[in-house]
Amino acid sequence: MSLSIHGKTAIVTGAGRGIGRSIAQYFVERGANVVFADGDEASLEQAVLDFGADNPHVRRFAGNMAERLSIANLLSTTLDAFDRVDILVNTHRLVKASEPLDTEVDTLEEMLRQNLLAGVRLTQFVAKRMIKQAENAPESHQTGAIVNISSMAADRPVPTLLGYSIASAALEQATRGMALVLAPHKIRVNGVRFGSVMSHELQTGLKEKPELRDQILKGTPMGRIAASDELAEAVQYLCSDGARFVTGQILTVDGGRSLLDPVMAQLL
Repeated sequence: MSLSIHGKTAIVTGAGRGIGRSIAQYFVERGANVVFADGDEASLEQAVLDFGADNPHVRRFAGNMAERLSIANLLSTTLDAFDRVDILVNTHRLVKASEPLDTEVDTLEEMLRQNLLAGVRLTQFVAKRMIKQAENAPESHQTGAIVNISSMAADRPVPTLLGYSIASAALEQATRGMALVLAPHKIRVNGVRFGSVMSHELQTGLKEKPELRDQILKGTPMGRIAASDELAEAVQYLCSDGARFVTGQILTVDGGRSLLDPVMAQLL
């Protein structure tokens, strides 16, 4: 079983920070051509700093992933640099709290636009290019792989993050739906739902609330927080030929956290 992504070209959104940045960097280190995409140009520059400004395998693109023009320009940037795209990892996420019953500060529309529609629209653009690339490819050739990064909020909604929870659940359903649409074209679409991963955001949260660490460990049967590379490894698997017969699936990487009854967890 080959898990190699060496020589493949990947677009990773949300790559300026956190989990997206970890996945993009992980892919470069394993020989992929990677376009780091994010709305924050300063964070993108920092994310690719370790690879050098002249690295032929790295490009960065700053733009709002919820805008069609930015999506089209991102694809153009990728094709100009590498002439093709084999992998798309939709990691871009926006998390905003709101009062669920206060319509004046409701974040539902913004969450759906940023966390659902941006990924779906980019998938549509990239899939069309993948299909075109495969027109003269051998019958056994795998056309492409798309992975959407989701959250436990998709299955276990958080009241103060209702918009984010709804958008996360919708993204997982979109993953399944697009998997069916694109299966005849040999494009696989899967998702990764994660639990507690030692991202930049979590590190910041633990500094502000040190007691959060004990709560996480107690609520995770494996008793630890995952390293960001462990999530990247799961994404690499889904993008590799080792997962060539896997599509429409949501892979949960949470150390067993979703298996645990939260009430029982307090009794352990």
